[in-house]
Amino acid sequence: MNSSIVTLSATKNNRPTHYDHYIAVDWSQVNMAIATSTRKSEQIHAVDLRSNLRDMKDFLGNLKGSKIITIEECPAAQWLYVELTEYVDKVLICDPYRNRLLSDGPKNDPIDAKKLCLLLKNGLLREVYHTHNSLFELRKYVSAYENIIKAGVRLKNQRSAIFRSEGKNFRKESVKSDINDFVVGIIDKNIETYEQDRKQYQSLFTQIKKHNSKLKNLCMIPGIDTISAVKILAEVVEAHRFPEKGNYLAYCGLVKYKRISGQKMYGFRKPRYSRILKSVYKTAAVVAITMSDNPIKEYYESLLEKGIEVHNARNAVARHIAIITYGMLKSGEKYKPYKKKNR
Repeated sequence: MNSSIVTLSATKNNRPTHYDHYIAVDWSQVNMAIATSTRKSEQIHAVDLRSNLRDMKDFLGNLKGSKIITIEECPAAQWLYVELTEYVDKVLICDPYRNRLLSDGPKNDPIDAKKLCLLLKNGLLREVYHTHNSLFELRKYVSAYENIIKAGVRLKNQRSAIFRSEGKNFRKESVKSDINDFVVGIIDKNIETYEQDRKQYQSLFTQIKKHNSKLKNLCMIPGIDTISAVKILAEVVEAHRFPEKGNYLAYCGLVKYKRISGQKMYGFRKPRYSRILKSVYKTAAVVAITMSDNPIKEYYESLLEKGIEVHNARNAVARHIAIITYGMLKSGEKYKPYKKKNR
């Protein structure tokens, strides 16, 4: 998942007092528990019904005044977000990782919905990014591609392990055991299918890039190829949702939060971040500094000249590339290489 997280009370329009009705839904394929409260009442009412989107829409349509509804992030979250947007003033998909109150005391769907409504009304939920932007659908392609790559790596590791169990080199020799020979044959067939699927996704991403100027611009950055560009755009979608570059770097897992108490510093804490983006920028940094002369490699070399250690310089390059892509996606401008200068 790993989407951008913002505080509900971060803007004036998101303050709990802004709405007349607060609705929380504990949704599953079988049933939906709906909890409701109003701005003027402290009571929270809950009902447990069979899951039916039409009934949900009718229920929301009968409520008069401004409405906000919250649903925890789940496989159906984007579908519900799209379907319910026109029936309420705001659909807030919240982060279940942060809803610790739901694990306290007795548990069933109506109770969870009531607690979720209480958190919503008091502005204590963290929002998970969802949007109607068509680019959000790119995440499905990226997620499926990531799953295929992981499966392919696992198959190749399994094949290599079988050869190692016989002290063989999988690149030059064959296994001698009949059992191992049979297993390797099955694995080879799966690897062949994996390679075909991988090429299909790569071809698809190439076609998508041909019709998307943002992807073309991102591919101009040293270290960023078509697949990396698609991953970046799929995860970011709208760069304006990150107020500052520091927010974006935290989302990419390229910076850490300081832990300070009593004016003393107790190290750093990792933010919750997008593993996909962190991998993209770390890989892009390694590729860029090994390419022939380019501005990013010059930046890396200037850091080394200042005595910065190799791993710290490489991390700085990853952050540098991330900031460049953030600025390009936010402004819509093309990549502009710069000449070497002192930093």
